[in-house]
Amino acid sequence: MTDLAVIGLGYVGLPLAREAAEAGLGVVGYDENVHVVAGLNSGRSHVDDVSEAEVRAMRAAGFTATCQAAVLGAAHVVVICVPTPLHPDGSPDLEPVCRATRTLAPHITNGMLVVLESTTYPGTTDEVVRPVLERATGMTAGTDFHLAFSPERIDPGNRGFGLRNTPKVVGGLTPGCAQAAAAFYGKVCDTVVMAKGTREAEMAKLLENTYRNVNIALVNELAVAAHELNVDLWDAIACAATKPFGFESFRPGPGVGGHCIPIDPNYLIHQARAAGAAVRLIELAQEINQGMPAYVVRRAADMLGGAGKSLAGATVLLAGVTYKADVSDVRETPALPIVRGLRAEQAHVTYHDPHVSGFEVDGRSVHRAGHVVRAAAAADLTILLQPHQAYDLDAIVAAAPLALDARGCTHSGAELL
Repeated sequence: MTDLAVIGLGYVGLPLAREAAEAGLGVVGYDENVHVVAGLNSGRSHVDDVSEAEVRAMRAAGFTATCQAAVLGAAHVVVICVPTPLHPDGSPDLEPVCRATRTLAPHITNGMLVVLESTTYPGTTDEVVRPVLERATGMTAGTDFHLAFSPERIDPGNRGFGLRNTPKVVGGLTPGCAQAAAAFYGKVCDTVVMAKGTREAEMAKLLENTYRNVNIALVNELAVAAHELNVDLWDAIACAATKPFGFESFRPGPGVGGHCIPIDPNYLIHQARAAGAAVRLIELAQEINQGMPAYVVRRAADMLGGAGKSLAGATVLLAGVTYKADVSDVRETPALPIVRGLRAEQAHVTYHDPHVSGFEVDGRSVHRAGHVVRAAAAADLTILLQPHQAYDLDAIVAAAPLALDARGCTHSGAELL
């Protein structure tokens, strides 16, 4: 038997497999992507937070990646870590979760613990995952096998907090399921927090990310107003942050990105609407944050206009196109709609990012500059989207004829968003 099988070896599943292997557990990983499986078995990592040295150490400890679902039946614990994207209309797309559940179902064994870690709306574990497993097996969750939800809390690029030292929330379908999940996660996490049930654990994840989304929307809306009022909002935030209680700093930006912040609130909005509940503040926050890339384009046009130029025909350099600093992840990056907006105005868009070797928007490549400072000097306008540590921000701003700082991280010479 294997201690743990992880379904989905992405930015959530692979760190879990690594931590379990380091804890001495026998681990196997299942993924549909043959390239991911082949890479891992060859000692290559496709995830920023897991180095190739760590993958080799996992392999030395017995870890194997596979596309063969039969290995799932030999595991005491199976954790589902697949994406939860959106449909084009913004509604939740649970097909990856359903597909993973259907893949697992024929391999359920008596006493197995099944945990869903994929972010989703309250009720998914009980109303979507459980029926599929029970119908396929004739077994009963909570009696014949354990079923739980544990929200992932992976923060790509965060060197201070990882899986081991971030408290792990678990919610079981039954108290026995919760105890089984807590016993497992206690082997790979320092602290385990017991939720009342699966729905509360599911809601906890949405609450964490919706809290951030709403507060980011607040400062983004203030950034637009502050510009018109001739106020340095970043300085105002720094002053407010000196209050030792009742305030937490959030900062404006060109939009939100990554899998969590722009996606997760839609799961809550969708389910609330289905239940007849109103979440107007959350909906408005989504609208504000989704409007920031267009605001960046408007500011770019204003800056060029003030210099007697037009966006049409201008060369605009985007410095940093990942969704956050010092990672290679471009999921839901605001750079995507910014490129679309600039192209719609007939601007010539180039980019530089030390972590991204190729960048496409709507199937059309964006030209990659070879040297960021030289590219800034050659461009009509440089927009700093991510302050990667590899950047000499002062040198970029000094070289650029015009610079728009969308992150409030430069000292002088650039306009703040």
